[in-house]
Amino acid sequence: MIPRKAILKFLCILSISIALASCAARKEHSLFNAPSDVVTDTIKQVYVVNDQGISDAYYKIKVNDQLAIRNVQNKEFGAIASAGTGSNTTGGSINNTLSYPVDIDGKVNLPAIGKVDVMGLSRRDAAIKIQDLYAKQLLRDPIIELSVVNLKVTLLGEFGRQGNFLLERENTTLIDIIGEAGGINKTADPKTLKIIRGDRSHPEIIYVNLNDINSLASKKLILQNNDIIVLQQTKSAALSEKLTSVNNIVQPLLVVVNLAVLIFTLTR
Repeated sequence: MIPRKAILKFLCILSISIALASCAARKEHSLFNAPSDVVTDTIKQVYVVNDQGISDAYYKIKVNDQLAIRNVQNKEFGAIASAGTGSNTTGGSINNTLSYPVDIDGKVNLPAIGKVDVMGLSRRDAAIKIQDLYAKQLLRDPIIELSVVNLKVTLLGEFGRQGNFLLERENTTLIDIIGEAGGINKTADPKTLKIIRGDRSHPEIIYVNLNDINSLASKKLILQNNDIIVLQQTKSAALSEKLTSVNNIVQPLLVVVNLAVLIFTLTR
């Protein structure tokens, strides 16, 4: 009879092995791992590594930005006759609208009114400036709508949809984008969401516990251009995938071994 202590020891070793295997399996499937990722096991709300402070909530137009401009009063103004210059992304997009680049001198060259200096302006301020110029020179009571179509964030991992999503509005939040992506998957671990922001060689990393509603109050969740948002699987889901993968390899081997044993038994 096997001693009780031996059984308990075996069960303890088995439990530890499964726990370590689940951690290893999740790390194997996760993207952009960082040493600070260990905080996800204890994080309460929002935890920031290499904090860069609070960015200006209103994006300022920069050189090489692509501006989509249309007059709400006139649907033909700014529309394209055929597919062409619109920005294509997995998420939001500006459909059937021409986009104009901001040149190195900080100006955008627009139909009829020519070059307009928009460098350093918010989207709202640039729209008002362009609207006033068109009202003086060409259009009657225009209402100009302006979007920066190259502003985007990237969602990777356990979301309803992955890919690039446009930041079409000011103050777009993490929850706005998660909603646009169709929410999170059943296999997602809500404590493991992280946002990688800023300089790629020394980024700011923002960890978010989606289980806690108080996390929503953080101003860090107002998204910035080129944010990368990553959400991992639960440890159990990662381990299940790992075991399924191992099982797919082991099962054929067991069939071969059983067949070999059967042949050996019959030929003795």
